[in-house]
Amino acid sequence: MAAAGNVEMGNHQSAAAAAAYPPLPAARDRPAMNQQHLGAQGPNTWVGNDANTLLVVATLITTLTYQLGTNIPGGYWQDTKLQDGRELYRAGDPIMRDLHRPRYWLFMGASWVGFASSMVMTLSLLVRMAVESRHVRWSFAVAYSSLVLTFVVSQPKTHLSIDIIVWAGVLAFLWLIISFRPEHRARIANVLCCNHANELTDLHHVPVEPTRAIA
Repeated sequence: MAAAGNVEMGNHQSAAAAAAYPPLPAARDRPAMNQQHLGAQGPNTWVGNDANTLLVVATLITTLTYQLGTNIPGGYWQDTKLQDGRELYRAGDPIMRDLHRPRYWLFMGASWVGFASSMVMTLSLLVRMAVESRHVRWSFAVAYSSLVLTFVVSQPKTHLSIDIIVWAGVLAFLWLIISFRPEHRARIANVLCCNHANELTDLHHVPVEPTRAIA
């Protein structure tokens, strides 16, 4: 009888605990919620990225652009040089600014834009802005492409106009990748690549007339 009473008391305690602490949602419901949030676009699009992962990427880009802005290619003058009572350059000034002024300003502009864009992306993700918003996507594309621009500008003997064209091409490519759905990207790739492949296939399959034996 005591055992039966203990069992009955245990059942009452379990029921009271279940009423006070309702069970957590089943784990199998979470993928459905994520899939509903992703919609028809699927996990292979920009929307499928986790906000925490993008926050890490934005932090890395901010760190890289900061280091690039503080470590200018060519270094700094070690001493101050005067000529005819006029100061040519001062110790601590960037060498690139005095010898290659247009390249210097393009490099610094790219580093500033990349740093600002990565900071905007970081703040946007910290305030829980939607990953698929144009604000987040544009800040990522500009920050990432600015890294490419600072790299190509830092290389010696390159034309600045070509460097800007390369930057614009990388920016357009990034926007294409993060904006279009996978089926649209595949269609564009087929248009760009498969036409050339079909031309090569047609060249390989050109019928060759048999040579006639000369009597």
